[in-house]
Amino acid sequence: MTDANPPDVLEGTGQTDESDPPVDDVSSLADAVVDNVGTVIVGQDDVIEHVVVAMLGGGHVLLEDVPGVGKTMLARSIARSFDCSFKRVQFTPDLLPADVTGVNVFDKRTNEFEFQPGPLFANVVLGDEINRAPPKTQSALLEAMAEGQVTVDGTTRELPLPYTVIATQNAVEPGRTYELPIAEVDRFMKKLELGYPDAADETELLDRVVGDHPIESLSGVAAAEDLTRARAAVSSVTVERPVREYATALSGYTREHADLGASPRATVALMRAGQARAAFEGRSYVVPDDLKREAPAVLAHRIRAGEAGRSGREVVANALDSVPVP
Repeated sequence: MTDANPPDVLEGTGQTDESDPPVDDVSSLADAVVDNVGTVIVGQDDVIEHVVVAMLGGGHVLLEDVPGVGKTMLARSIARSFDCSFKRVQFTPDLLPADVTGVNVFDKRTNEFEFQPGPLFANVVLGDEINRAPPKTQSALLEAMAEGQVTVDGTTRELPLPYTVIATQNAVEPGRTYELPIAEVDRFMKKLELGYPDAADETELLDRVVGDHPIESLSGVAAAEDLTRARAAVSSVTVERPVREYATALSGYTREHADLGASPRATVALMRAGQARAAFEGRSYVVPDDLKREAPAVLAHRIRAGEAGRSGREVVANALDSVPVP
């Protein structure tokens, strides 16, 4: 099925291939963003692609690694590549939930409370070193990430669309950071690691930062409306029943072979990521290879294996080896 032709009738939709989404436009948009970010971030094309695919699929991204490998710079470069509103939250141990969501302030002139929106009210939100804040503050992101809204003092306010949270977390200093709640981890479509660059890439990085840093001259190559339209196109990418059953089987395997397996939300995220990957590749239909490509980044961070020496990535790798491909 990997190299099958597009179906004449889209199963489960009743649509023919005449109404296929404009995946060529989505693919061109994605390529432009990846190339633009690549002028700043060296040797991380695969990670950049994963972030762009997550954004096309309407998901949020968690970047975890040691300090200094470019997590924050990657998030800033992605945000600059989309000409949309951007806010950054520096998470610290004394940060309060209201500092993130916003707060009602009493205005003596009008004798009324006026809402002052927090940094969550932007198209792209960078949560820098999110695990330095206590769980109470981290939980302020739960409603925003899952439902695209924020409730303060009983009043619910919609967040701007498109909406994406890109968070970074420190992979070292465990005694000075907090573990992210599982409910929050499950809301990130993907968890990615950058790793150290090789010698050639690091030398290229030094060449680029001599003088002005390339991030300072980086300009947008797509508008917020372009991302919104691309997401609509991605949501229309065909996922036939055998492929949907394959996604379900992968999640089911993790539940059977770990103390905590992939949730139904994870299965939905895997399907959305598969749709976005297909559109990224210029296809209007998902094949099993799209799910196999996305599964490690989408499923592994949600799994708690419970056995010494095993990781979520190992469980996912075993699932990809064991679950029959349609």
